[in-house]
Amino acid sequence: MDWSHYRFRSLWSLPAPTTAVYEALERAEEYPRWWPQVRAVTRLDDTTGVITIRSVLPYDMTFTARETRRDPASGILEATLSGDIEGRVCWTVTPHGSGSMARYDQVVDVRKPLLRRLAVPGRPLFRANHRLMMRAGRRGLLRYLQAV
Repeated sequence: MDWSHYRFRSLWSLPAPTTAVYEALERAEEYPRWWPQVRAVTRLDDTTGVITIRSVLPYDMTFTARETRRDPASGILEATLSGDIEGRVCWTVTPHGSGSMARYDQVVDVRKPLLRRLAVPGRPLFRANHRLMMRAGRRGLLRYLQAV
């Protein structure tokens, strides 16, 4: 087993139309406004940006996200990641009851040297850190969508 390889899935049930959720998620440069753990997003061009995140544990992760698919009709946003983490991430926004379901899928390998050295003992903490970040992201997006 590669202890630095992760698969994450988060499901966010949101009381907002799929179009509003998708539009919020496609504007990554605005994530720091509503997602506290997304510390910075710097656009490099129309499809690429550098993102810095930090959750509860005292380390930053910086990576480049390059859009590989943007399909509003299907509700799909997909990107490849390189840097402290490498892999792919995909948002899929679908109708759910009277609102939306935003599904977040991430498959990555951690490349940050310190986190690789701590891969075995730190894995449960890293997974918990990710869950906390995703929970805060959902809460932030809820507030953001209500304010728009």
